[in-house]
Amino acid sequence: MKFLVVDDHSIVRDGLAALFEQVNPGFEVFQARDAEEGLRLLDQSDNFDLVILDLFIPGVDGFEAISAFGRKRPELPVIVLSSSEDPGDVRKALASGALGYVPKSATQHVLLSAIKLVMNGDLYVPPLVLSKNSGANSQLGDPPNAREKMLTPRQIEVLSLLCEGNPNKTIAAKLNLSEKTVKAHISLIFKALNVANRMQASKVAREAGLI
Repeated sequence: MKFLVVDDHSIVRDGLAALFEQVNPGFEVFQARDAEEGLRLLDQSDNFDLVILDLFIPGVDGFEAISAFGRKRPELPVIVLSSSEDPGDVRKALASGALGYVPKSATQHVLLSAIKLVMNGDLYVPPLVLSKNSGANSQLGDPPNAREKMLTPRQIEVLSLLCEGNPNKTIAAKLNLSEKTVKAHISLIFKALNVANRMQASKVAREAGLI
């Protein structure tokens, strides 16, 4: 396995490298101080398996960095490891294309579990977002726009196409996104609407006037 860690703090990069080596001595960990250096490393090798990225790095905005990595390597999963525990940052990072978001306050076990989940093609969303969304949606009396405010404009676009019956591949093509990003959007939409599948999402979206 070959990981790229992008963080401007060497103690974080070295700590992650030591952790991964302890888990599996066969892991290769490359380090970058900022997005520009990380993108250069991707240019030099095409066999990275994962990018672990801090949101607050010098130069490029962290959310832009997620998108930049996605444009260069759409198939390469990105996990954000950040000191921010703001649910808005989590949702924005996932909407930008990250497949996981782990607060730096999390344990090593949580980080390793998130990595395993993402490497298996799933999405990792921290409990701080799930609990907030659950609380927001638990009240049946919420006004229709309460849920809409939990969705970004892009997620509304994805939701609209989803409700038309379009598969992920078609949604990705129509919105010029990767299928990975569409999958991340849909997962967040389901959580925001407190639904488990497309049929339920379509029903809730129409009842709430989201589409």
